[in-house]
Amino acid sequence: MRSWALLLTALLGIAACAGPPSTDTAVSSASSTPAPSVAAGSTPDTPASGPVAASNDYRIGPQDLLKLEVFGVPDLNRSVRVNASGQISLPLIGTLQAGGLTAEQLAADIAARLAQDYLQNPQVTIFIEEFTSQRVTVTGAVKTPNVFPLKGKMTLLQAVAQAGGPTSVANLGSVKILRPAPDGTRKTLEYDLAAIRDGATPDPEIRGEDVVQIETSTAKESVQQLKEFILPFWPLLIY
Repeated sequence: MRSWALLLTALLGIAACAGPPSTDTAVSSASSTPAPSVAAGSTPDTPASGPVAASNDYRIGPQDLLKLEVFGVPDLNRSVRVNASGQISLPLIGTLQAGGLTAEQLAADIAARLAQDYLQNPQVTIFIEEFTSQRVTVTGAVKTPNVFPLKGKMTLLQAVAQAGGPTSVANLGSVKILRPAPDGTRKTLEYDLAAIRDGATPDPEIRGEDVVQIETSTAKESVQQLKEFILPFWPLLIY
C-alpha cells in the first residue's frame, strides 16, 4: 500500500506542475486612458489633478459626486453630490438639474447662468469624483463575484480585489474586460493578471459598466478535482 501512496503522491506532484500553455502575454494594448477634462469656455493651461475626468458621452446620475471648478474664482470651486432627483445646489445659481446631462452640458449650463449676472466669460470645468451611478461587474474564477458601484478611479487589480481576489483555479493569463461599445455591443480586452501584479504590464483602468471576467484554468481545475477525490481515501492509502 505504501507503494500506491508513493505513486499517487508522484501523480499529484506531476499534475500540480502542469499548467496552461505559456500564452499569458497581455493581448490588449487598449488600456483605457482618462478622457480630457470637459469645460465650458477655454480651459486653463494647468490641468486639474485628483478627480476623474468624465468621458464625453457619460451621463451624470443620482449620487454621483461632482467637482466644480471656475477658473479664477476659487470661492466657487467645490464638490457637490447629485441628489436622488438628479439635482445639485450651487451658490449664486441655486438648484439646477444635473442628472441626464454630460459634464460638458452641465458645465455650459452653469457658465451661462453665471454669465447672466455675475461673471464675464466664465470658464467652468466639471470633473466626476465618484461614478456612484455606474457599476462594475466582476465574475468568473473570483472568490466573491459581485456587482459594485464605480467610485472614482479604479484599476483592474483593484476591481479583482473588490471581488475577494482570484480563486485557486483562476487562469491569471486570461482575464477579460468586456467593455460597452457605442454600437451597443461589447469589445473584449484581454490581460495577463500575473504580469500586471508583477509590474511587467501596466494596470488598466476600469470604466463604468465594464464586466471583468476571469477564466478557469482547466489544468488547475483538474488538479483540484483529483485532490478532492483522493483526500477521503488518503488515510487508507498510507497504511
